[in-house]
Amino acid sequence: MNKKEAEDRGQKKRLILLIGLLCMLMPAAVFTAACGAALEDGQEETQTQIPEERPELVLENFLTEDGNLDVAALQALNGECYAWLEIEGTPVSFPILQPSEDLSWYLSHDFWGGEDDNGCLYTEFYNSMDFQDPNTVIYGRNTDSRFGMLHQYQDRSYFDEHREIRIYLADRVLTYRIFAAYTYDDRHLIMTYDFWDANIFSGYLADVFSQRQMDAFIDDSMEVTVEDRIITLSTGVTGQSEKRYLVQAVLVSE
Repeated sequence: MNKKEAEDRGQKKRLILLIGLLCMLMPAAVFTAACGAALEDGQEETQTQIPEERPELVLENFLTEDGNLDVAALQALNGECYAWLEIEGTPVSFPILQPSEDLSWYLSHDFWGGEDDNGCLYTEFYNSMDFQDPNTVIYGRNTDSRFGMLHQYQDRSYFDEHREIRIYLADRVLTYRIFAAYTYDDRHLIMTYDFWDANIFSGYLADVFSQRQMDAFIDDSMEVTVEDRIITLSTGVTGQSEKRYLVQAVLVSE
């Protein structure tokens, strides 16, 4: 074998070794790259699965320095929230929402939009959101953690001791005093009565003050007239789908 043939064979051997080495290294590189991509994908997936931290829905977290409701902060979380209801001395303290489309949405969904049998407190678009209507009806589910707590007003001592309701708005706080709590039929109050008609409103108030059921408590010493603005808290009655339990209060200061 001459010198040139030896050099050619040596080059071929080196080339074969180089090709073999590349064949060994390429799968490892591909595997490493794939693992890296998978790791990045996994990290991104993990990050998207971490729920965004939600502030606790307690009134103290949403009050301005002057004691009004920070509606902007609440609407950044849910644009349909506009007020907050609190009954002094009770656990009843919740935001109030008004659905723009499905009126029954907040019967089965929480503040964050998730399905929840407790729902939220809400009003319907038949009422304005400034509480200037003669009668603003606020709905809540008949559950232990929502308006089911209103049934405690079927006890006289509880009725007497928990009479003050506050509605927090962006520019003021409205204070109401409870004057009636009773079981009623399930008619839609706003659709049934034109409370802007003084005669109709007067007749309705007379009907309220004439309630005499065993579990009805009416403060006859309070004068409520068509010049007043009232709120009606409305919830269900267990086992009686055709009934509603109502707690009503009149505005006393703002």
